[in-house]
Amino acid sequence: MRIGPASAIFDKRVILKRRFDEVRWLKLGQRHTPQTPLRIVTMIWIIIYRQWLERIPHTQANTDSVIIVLHKKFLLGIIGLVTLSKAYNAGSHEDRIYKEWEASGLFTPKRSKNKKPFTIMMPPPNATGTLHLGHAVMLALQDVMTRYHRMKGDATLWLPGTDHASIATQNKVERILAEKGESRHSLGRPAFLKEVHKFVKESQKTIKNQVRKMGSSCDWTRERYTLDPELSTAVREAFVRMYEDGLIYRGNRIVNWCPRCSSTLADDEVVYKEERGNFYYLKYGPFTIGTSRPETKFLDKIIVVHPDDKRYKKYHGKTITVPWIHGDVEATILADKAADPEFGTGAMTITPAHDFIDFEIAQRHKLEVVQIIDEAGNLTEHAGEFAGMNARDARGKIITKLARKGLVEKIDEEYVHNLSICYRCDTPIEPLVSRQWFIDVDKKFGAEKKSLKKRAIEVVRTKKIQIVPERFDKTYFHWMENLHDWCISRQIWFGHEIPVWYCTSPKKAACEKPIVSRTTPKSCPHCDGKLKQDPDTLDTWFSSGTWTFTTLGWPKRSADLDYFHPTSVLETGYDILFFWVARMILMTSYLLDEIPFKTVYLHGLVRTREGKKMSKSHPETCIDPLDMITTYGADSLRLSMIVGSTPGNDLRLYEEKIAGFRNFVNKVWNASRFALMQVEEAGVSLKKRPPAKAKTLADQWILTRTQELIDEATRDIESYSFSEAGTKIYDFTWNEYCAWYLEISKGPEQNIGVLLYVLETLLKLLHPFIPYVTEVIWKELGHTNFLMAASWPKVEAKHRFKKEARQVQEVIEVISAVRSLRQENNIPPSQKITLHLSGKGKSPLLEAMREPIVRMARLSELTISTKAPELAPVLKSYSNGIEITVPLKGMVDLEAEITRIEKELSELKDYLNRLGQKLSSKEFTGRAPAHIVEAERGRQAEAQEKYSKLEEQLASLKKA
Repeated sequence: MRIGPASAIFDKRVILKRRFDEVRWLKLGQRHTPQTPLRIVTMIWIIIYRQWLERIPHTQANTDSVIIVLHKKFLLGIIGLVTLSKAYNAGSHEDRIYKEWEASGLFTPKRSKNKKPFTIMMPPPNATGTLHLGHAVMLALQDVMTRYHRMKGDATLWLPGTDHASIATQNKVERILAEKGESRHSLGRPAFLKEVHKFVKESQKTIKNQVRKMGSSCDWTRERYTLDPELSTAVREAFVRMYEDGLIYRGNRIVNWCPRCSSTLADDEVVYKEERGNFYYLKYGPFTIGTSRPETKFLDKIIVVHPDDKRYKKYHGKTITVPWIHGDVEATILADKAADPEFGTGAMTITPAHDFIDFEIAQRHKLEVVQIIDEAGNLTEHAGEFAGMNARDARGKIITKLARKGLVEKIDEEYVHNLSICYRCDTPIEPLVSRQWFIDVDKKFGAEKKSLKKRAIEVVRTKKIQIVPERFDKTYFHWMENLHDWCISRQIWFGHEIPVWYCTSPKKAACEKPIVSRTTPKSCPHCDGKLKQDPDTLDTWFSSGTWTFTTLGWPKRSADLDYFHPTSVLETGYDILFFWVARMILMTSYLLDEIPFKTVYLHGLVRTREGKKMSKSHPETCIDPLDMITTYGADSLRLSMIVGSTPGNDLRLYEEKIAGFRNFVNKVWNASRFALMQVEEAGVSLKKRPPAKAKTLADQWILTRTQELIDEATRDIESYSFSEAGTKIYDFTWNEYCAWYLEISKGPEQNIGVLLYVLETLLKLLHPFIPYVTEVIWKELGHTNFLMAASWPKVEAKHRFKKEARQVQEVIEVISAVRSLRQENNIPPSQKITLHLSGKGKSPLLEAMREPIVRMARLSELTISTKAPELAPVLKSYSNGIEITVPLKGMVDLEAEITRIEKELSELKDYLNRLGQKLSSKEFTGRAPAHIVEAERGRQAEAQEKYSKLEEQLASLKKA
């Protein structure tokens, strides 16, 4: 928008007011009086033409509309109209602005020796449909970092993409097929995969649109998908290298098996859910054993006791005959430190095929491992008459049989334990012994002869990788130190196929070995026979573990890889610290011999106002980010997820909070409208704006505070304290700039240069947090470049006036104290009052600020002296050595006010008594949810504070 002279033909420019929907005019001057036909015709034509132009949407993309929009801008610039509407309408700007950003090429960084790279790899959302609030938080935080570093001048790469998410995506498509009466088995693998790829393509469109809606300034020219051909080649290369170095092997081990997904899961893909159930105490010869899973006990014939447990020393190594489910069995007693003398009776039987601890014991003692439960979760032939039954369903029948045999001693029906379930489908996990592919995390390799586990621990312990917040270091070390070999094979169809083939008709001994190859072999290299590829696919985390470098061209040594890797920050949820973060460190440390990122920033989970987890099973608890963007705009949603969100802590989010931040966005918008009006009234051209030179104490104060804000916000962002930075900028904008400086600047000594300097500095500081509205305002302030590409503000010593800033702060606190006196004593804001201010050495300051004090405190009279006058009755307050005196004569009916306060005190006392009784009740505090109890305590503290203030006020009035 251009604001300046209306026309060279006018003798002078006098601005007529235009507020919001009123036309703001330039008076036509002496040559054309109000009665001239030219003025009347011109006014009518401009009003009609303006109304017509205002109906034309900004979003039309055809050539004609572009010309019309330019014409509109030109006309409004000539007649000097402020084009910012009364309220900011996010929907009319956001899509257009994003298209302009993307078309500008500013999302795509250029490699430069003179620029420091800043790289974030977007954690690729699963290609399963839509994004949720967790993704929205991730996008908001990462975009803050990206936009900040771009404005700092860094070569900033934020690379987007999607993850094929094999198990989750396959499950989703299988459910869709089931609704049509079909299954993957009825379709066959090729046809099923075709359906999956079709689903993924549609999901990716949705996801990319949602990422754009959030205002994410990522580089779409480098977008990647974990099943892209280049990434598939890289994943195959990684597998082959690790196999050749002995880090990948195939073996029989106990794994987490999901009967629903028909696949293995890694240890950290198992979720634990608290369950109340039965714990059975069973008689086993001279021993009593305890179990919650009698369905696994059919072939138990090993009793394990701790070697130091004196109760069972006499049984060590002995074999005894005991009656059991299908008859007598010969049981052997073993001594092993895995037995816990403090748990139950201290004796236990083991089921090596269906329990991780039992399997380890069996491995140590070279015991037989027999499978009782199959891959479908049903009992095998070893269960006798129970064979073929679902294991969990058979539990009651097995206990009934044991009870008939007199082998059930007691049942604890209140037993609470953690049930392991699949993180994707919530099905109970069944530990099974299976032949799978594993990564050996303890095998030493390389010149340093260190294992993957040790390397991954060292890079965090030595701070080569910093985890924010630091308290997660301890959690990380605990998990890594107890890490078992990583099972990387999955029994599903969708995903990276394992690059291993087997000879179907082996004729030589060499044919028995698996053929691991970077390319697909045509025949057996040993006998020229036919080959069959391993039917399994790789764990999704295997491919996403290579995300930071395969996306940059690895295994080729590309210019992007050399420049942008290691990446700067990995920002993700703390819930996938082990799913993904640790695996990226493992994979990168082996394949590149370097770290994948320098910092890991962990955000928390998004919860409801009451702190409950948002769950798809309870739709009323969920917030759809797209719905919020449609209603309140992306900026409001972004700010609501950043302010109050601290690293590693869960965030409470609710619609009212988002609506509150929309009010702030409108505050920024209206502050900008006000500034533009002041520019116009002053007849200042934005092309030739005056410098930011302080003329008054208020100018010196706001300039000083702006420098302090720049310094504090920059340090906060650099230290990943995004919430603190956002809060400080929010508070400064709302309180110091809008509530104080803009009000003070309404006086006769308005300084356009300072007004614009502070506004534009705020727009720069706010841009990473609320990019859309700030970009729109930036253009309206006459800038042709994008705010996104503007330089981040730097502290300027010439704008620091510490002494003067402290003085103005004192005056602000005086005005605030006067307003508090009004509120506490029911003096209407509209009623003008007399005020006496006194204090040693304060008169020069108060005189210098007399005009804003009188105007903003709404005074009829202001007296400034070194000593307070002797008056009665009065209200008094003190602030920074300044005594504040308000004479009450003629302003307050003392008797009526005393009566009102006494009545309010009586009501408050009753209320406090009721609250006290409620909070002292154990029935209430013991049964009510914690957040309800806390809310009641907050109300009690608030009421008590109000009661104390009313007592002070009553005493003051009675003295008068």
